[in-house]
Amino acid sequence: MKDYKRIIANKINAPLDKAELLSYITETADDAFGDYAFPCFKLAKVMRMPPVQIALKLAEEVELDDDVVKVEAVNGYLNFFINRIEFVNDALSEVLLKGENFGDDTVGSGKTICIDYSSVNICKSFHIGHLSTTAIGSSLYKIYTALGYNVVGINHLGDYGTQFGKMIVAYKLWGNAEKVKKDGVQELQRLYVKFHQEEAERPELTDEARKWFVKIEQGDKEASELFEMFKQITLADVKEIYERLNVKFDSWNGESFYNDKMREPLDMLRGKGLIVESQGAQIVDLKDYDMPPCLLVKADGSSLYATRDIAAAIWRKKEYDFDKCLYVVAYQQNLHFKQFFKVLELAGLSWAKDLVHVAYGMVSLEDGAMSTRKGNVVLLRDVLNKAVEKSLETIVAKNPNLENREKVAEQVGVGAVLFSALENGKIKDITFTFDRVLNFDGETAPYLQYTCARCNSIIEKAGMSRFAKIAHDMRALDNGETLRLCKLLAAFPQAVKDAAYKYEPSILSGLLIDIAQAFNRFYIACRVLSDNLSEQNARLSVVEATGIALKKGLALLGIEAPEKM
Repeated sequence: MKDYKRIIANKINAPLDKAELLSYITETADDAFGDYAFPCFKLAKVMRMPPVQIALKLAEEVELDDDVVKVEAVNGYLNFFINRIEFVNDALSEVLLKGENFGDDTVGSGKTICIDYSSVNICKSFHIGHLSTTAIGSSLYKIYTALGYNVVGINHLGDYGTQFGKMIVAYKLWGNAEKVKKDGVQELQRLYVKFHQEEAERPELTDEARKWFVKIEQGDKEASELFEMFKQITLADVKEIYERLNVKFDSWNGESFYNDKMREPLDMLRGKGLIVESQGAQIVDLKDYDMPPCLLVKADGSSLYATRDIAAAIWRKKEYDFDKCLYVVAYQQNLHFKQFFKVLELAGLSWAKDLVHVAYGMVSLEDGAMSTRKGNVVLLRDVLNKAVEKSLETIVAKNPNLENREKVAEQVGVGAVLFSALENGKIKDITFTFDRVLNFDGETAPYLQYTCARCNSIIEKAGMSRFAKIAHDMRALDNGETLRLCKLLAAFPQAVKDAAYKYEPSILSGLLIDIAQAFNRFYIACRVLSDNLSEQNARLSVVEATGIALKKGLALLGIEAPEKM
C-alpha cells in the first residue's frame, strides 16, 4: 500500500530534514478537515513567520496529483486530502490479497527473540495472578512470530527453594499418595497452606524443611522422588490450562536447571572484581547507580534469584544467541531486573542492553492482595469454567440451534478472560472481579468475536465465495463510513509492529475494537445485500476484509474466532 505520509512529506517545501518532517505528519481526527495534517508551528523560529502565514505559503507550493487531490491551510496547519477512492481500493486489495497472512512481515527475519513468561510455581495452583504474564507473553510470542522472528517461549518454572522442603514435610506429616493422586495440585496447595499455618506455632518445622531442601540439592533418593512427583502433578495441571488458553512454550527450564550453572558466572564476576563481601554475603555494590547492592550469595553459601537469573541469561545467550530477551514479570520486580541487568552490563557483556523487563500491573482481589500461603487466591481454572458457563447460557438463550455450541462457548468464555488481560495498557493495576471479566457487553472479546461472525454470516447470506479482488463499482464505497473503516484496516500492519516494538498487545486490541465499531457503523449506514450486484460486491469486499482483520487480530491475541455465534 502507498505510504501517504511519505508522499505528503515530499510535497512540503519546508527547511526541515525529511525524516523529522515526516514525524510531524499525523492523521486527522475528523476527515472533514482532510486525511493528514502537518503543524507549521514547528517552523515558526526557522522561517521567522507566524504559523498561519507559513501554512498559507506552503499550501501554495504543494503540487496536487492523483494521490493528493487537495490541500488547505487552516489555523497554522496544512491539511491534505488524498484520493479517497484509490485509498479505499488499495486498503481493501491488500487485506483481500494477503488473507490470513494480513499483518505478517519479514522484519524479524534472521533475528531471535526469547520471551520468559508465565513462570508458574511447582506445587502451587495456577491462579488469576498468573493471567497477565501468560496472556501478554503468549500474545507477544504470536506477534513476533507473525513478524518473522524466531521466537523462543520460556516457562521459567519456580522449582527451586526451601518451599519444596516445606512441601515434603507437609506431605509426610499430613498427606498421602492416594489423595494427592486424586486431587492433584489442589491437594498440594492445601498442604502448602497448612504448613504455613502450623509453622507459626511450630518453628521447628522450618528447620526440618531446610534439611529436606538440602536433601533435594544433594540428590537424596526419597527427596528427589517426592519432588519429581510434585513437579509432574503440577505440570499436568497447568498444561491443561495452557492448552485451553492456546499458549505454548519451547523451553520448560526452571530455576533448578541452573543449579549447576552458577559457578561460572560467579567466577567471572569475581575475576572482574565486581563481587565484594558484606557481612559474610557476596554482593555487587551498585550505590554508584542509585541502587541497593545486588545480593548473589548468602552468608550460608546459598544462591538467590539474581544469581540464577544471571546464570540463565548467560546460558540463553549461548544457547539461542538472542537479539532480545524479554522478561514478562510484574512491576514489583523492577528493582530486581535493574540490578541484575546492571551487573551483566558492568561485567562487560555487550548484549546486556538486549535484556528487557516487560513490566505489567498487579492483580488483586476486591478485599486485598492474593496470598498463596494463606490460600487467598482465585484459581484460573474456576474463572475459565465460569466464563464458559456464562457464554453457554447466553448462546442457549439467543441462538439455541447453534452447531457446536459447547465449543463456541469455550472459545467465547476463554476469549473473554484472555482479553481482560490485554484490553488495557499492561502497566495498569487490575482489581479482579468476576463481573468485570465476564461482562460480554461493550469493548470485549465476545463483541469482537460476534462482529467477526457477523461478517461470515453476511457473506454466507450473499451466497458468495471468498473474494480474490474487489468489485469494479467503487462508487458504493465513496462515503465516510467506508473511508474511516478502511483507514483502520490500513493501520493494522503498523499496529502489529507497534505492539511488538512497545511490548504492548493492547495497541492491537484497541485497534480491533475500533475496527469492530467502525464496521458496525458502516453496516448500519451502507446496505450491503441488495439487488444491485455491482454495488453489493463492492460492499461485500469491505465485509470480507473486516472479517479477515478481526480474525487475524484475535489470533495474535491468542483468541479464537468462531465461524458462527
